[in-house]
Amino acid sequence: MATTTREERIELRATKEEKRLLAAAAAYERLDVTSFIMRNVLPSARKVVDRAERIVLSERDTERILMLLESPPKPSSALLAAARRHHTRK
Repeated sequence: MATTTREERIELRATKEEKRLLAAAAAYERLDVTSFIMRNVLPSARKVVDRAERIVLSERDTERILMLLESPPKPSSALLAAARRHHTRK
């Protein structure tokens, strides 16, 4: 497994009690505070980003999209007009 060097810095403000709590928790896990924070925060960050960047469709919506991909509708007059406007702007 390749090790990655952490070179970027993040500043974090905490109360004395929060800092003490983080240091105690890190010590119980036999980690430094940075490693403790990263180990516990990164999975949450990944979940937030995944939720924001992924579209989850229902089975009904999935079937509808597949049907439209297989048999797309004819373009509407508004879509054709928009395409013409876009083409003339180039």
